Amino acid sequence: MDIDWVCKHHSDLSKEQLYAILKLRAEVFVVEQNCAYPDVDGLDLEGDTCHLMAWQGNHLVAYLRLLDPHSQNSDVVIGRVVIAPQARGQGLGHKLMERALKQAEKRWPGTSISLSAQAHLQGYYGRYGFGVVGVEYMEDGIPHIGMHRP
Repeated sequence: MDIDWVCKHHSDLSKEQLYAILKLRAEVFVVEQNCAYPDVDGLDLEGDTCHLMAWQGNHLVAYLRLLDPHSQNSDVVIGRVVIAPQARGQGLGHKLMERALKQAEKRWPGTSISLSAQAHLQGYYGRYGFGVVGVEYMEDGIPHIGMHRP
């Protein structure tokens, strides 16, 4: 599997890349996970938001969003972590997270990172130094937990 990894500031995204991002997020978060929620939340084009993408040919197969600490008034925030259904089971999630942590350190050295994880993924994020913060809560009908990496 030949993967092309790209991390772009929101101002450098092409309309085709932005369309592919929004399409993949809708396919997984809205349709597959059956969550009717406002995915287009105004943060994709905010501040120094960056978009980490994995492309296989013309297909976006993995993605996540890095919200800059200045616009969040806190940590770097990782969100919208998604693997395309046809690309699952190939270790892309681990490669995606490794690259995300490298990008965060490159762009915002020494800054803590936070994320909101689906509760069943605590162990996955724990492998990357994230610890649970707070208590489990429901978001769009799915149990979530806050996690932080110093």
